[in-house]
Amino acid sequence: MRLKELREDRDYTQKEIADFLHVKQNTYSQYENRHREIPLDMIIKLADFYDVSIDYLLSQTNNPKRLK
Repeated sequence: MRLKELREDRDYTQKEIADFLHVKQNTYSQYENRHREIPLDMIIKLADFYDVSIDYLLSQTNNPKRLK
């Protein structure tokens, strides 16, 4: 997953993204470090937030563009 990479590239803190997702910072940290599975609805929210495809977010492709 590219959660940390995308967050850091855009200069967001874990706390800012956690607040956006309405979860605690330590919960988001567990998502980022793959210690907890991230729910599908949050994956969709993050793909929308970063304007990337879900496949890119999940490291299934190197193409960040979304299909229209």
